[in-house]
Amino acid sequence: MPDSTPPTRRAGRPQGFLLMFMSCLPILGAVLLAPVLPRMQDHFGHSGAATALVPLSLTVPALMIALLAPFAGRIVDRFGRKRLLLTGLAVYAVFGTAPLWLDGLGAIVLSRAGVGVAEAAIMTCCTTLISDYFSGTERDRWLGMQTVFASLSATLFFALGGALGAQDWRTPFWLYASSLIFLVLAAAFLWQPAGEAAAGSRRTPLPPLPTRTLAFPCAVTLVGGIVFYTPIVELPYLLDAAGITAVPAIGAFTAFASLATAGGAYTFGRVSGRGTATLLPIAFLLAGTGLVVLGATSLVPVIVLGAVIASAGTGLMLPTLLVWALSGLTFEQRGRGTGLWTAALFLGEFVCPLLVVAFTGAVGGLGAAVALIGALALVLALLTRRVLTRAVPVPA
Repeated sequence: MPDSTPPTRRAGRPQGFLLMFMSCLPILGAVLLAPVLPRMQDHFGHSGAATALVPLSLTVPALMIALLAPFAGRIVDRFGRKRLLLTGLAVYAVFGTAPLWLDGLGAIVLSRAGVGVAEAAIMTCCTTLISDYFSGTERDRWLGMQTVFASLSATLFFALGGALGAQDWRTPFWLYASSLIFLVLAAAFLWQPAGEAAAGSRRTPLPPLPTRTLAFPCAVTLVGGIVFYTPIVELPYLLDAAGITAVPAIGAFTAFASLATAGGAYTFGRVSGRGTATLLPIAFLLAGTGLVVLGATSLVPVIVLGAVIASAGTGLMLPTLLVWALSGLTFEQRGRGTGLWTAALFLGEFVCPLLVVAFTGAVGGLGAAVALIGALALVLALLTRRVLTRAVPVPA
């Protein structure tokens, strides 16, 4: 497959939207199985290792992304974006559909780990290619749209997983074969960015990453991943505790919050010129305020209001964090920088439920635990504002 392209070739909407849709594949892996977990548990039993392995089948891909995204970033910088992306799409289909034919729960969990490996490659490549293909405010709009697509697809995939799983818990796994369609489209419409033609034959060492510069954005992103995932995971439990037990009602409120996340991310592309030092503290301020409201009340309308405020803040937060982390990186550093940032985000998402459980035991209730994470976000709003206004201006 020829990878050489004319130097004047420019990316447009076909490439942008293709990268948006492919960025949704890791979201598919994260939420598609959630509605069928009870049926999986019934199939494999409620005792012994099955009690731990069935929930692990949902969360292990996120852990694999957190562990492997930095390595995917190094491969991206060394051997090229497109090659790894096509490989990841093929591996995603193979491991994603494997539970259709596997009988053992242990083998299914291992196949889910394989999905996580593919997702680490896909997520790193797509985000890096967005930064390669676009620049300035156009790049900011596409990075904001990436979070918009992720938020909306999460709602869609949750409903789709429930509908397909109504017949059999294995049926949703067929959707993983959709990556083969994207493999064909990516091969046809994407190209190796300028400067990558000799990547596969590079013999000189890669330029070192500015690790000291990246350390703080990645550390903030790890906490940001916890803040981002808290309303997604805990809103159904808080609604249930407030007396909303009907699944359709919980789903509707969750979808409403997802729309707020999409709205916050969409706004980023319009206000990115205000800079990271302004947008990031605002994002953490909104997220923290919403989480404090969410955890401090048992009134359903106030719970929903808190979830909407928090979700709008996290929607603005993610693209702002990404642009902050990648600003100043060269072409040869961008893949590794994206990998580190992706690892920090997904590690935060993986840790989030465990941290909420620990906080719940420490402060005596789920609402108080959520409010405590909100207070942590408010502290980050002050900290990032203080640090970023004192540092050299960071462009958004």
